Amino acid sequence: MARVLIVDDDESFSAALGRLVRGSGHDCELAADGQDGLAKYAQGDYDLVIADLKMPRMSGVEFIRDLKRVDRDAVAIVITGYADLATAVDAMALGASDYLEKPVAVEKFRESLERGLEQRQAAAQLYFTKGAVWMAVLGTSLWLLLGIVFLALRRWHPGS
Repeated sequence: MARVLIVDDDESFSAALGRLVRGSGHDCELAADGQDGLAKYAQGDYDLVIADLKMPRMSGVEFIRDLKRVDRDAVAIVITGYADLATAVDAMALGASDYLEKPVAVEKFRESLERGLEQRQAAAQLYFTKGAVWMAVLGTSLWLLLGIVFLALRRWHPGS
């Protein structure tokens, strides 16, 4: 089960998306705007963020930009009722994984949700693999270094 944060000032739309997320077997929390969303993201452990582009106090593009500053690996889907190619390009350039227009078709939303969650899981697996490789490299290097030191010590102190 994944944790999803929905950031949208439209309470009824957020609630509807929340029902879809929960119906897909995931947990979700709602945030009323970008500032509330950033605060909740900083306190929680979310696998995916869904954000509206038109919100008071902070636009969706500003929210995505600040979210990526907090967590460069955050996976975000942007949704808007005001289709605008320039805004879509801006959101995608900042790292949004998908861009959906309101009204959102249920099946298209679920596909986007699952793709975003798969992207998050792939990133986590990549970090784990990188960590394991570094651990193996450093571990091997450390043992080689200790072996060299041990041999050097035996040469300087042959009776030991």
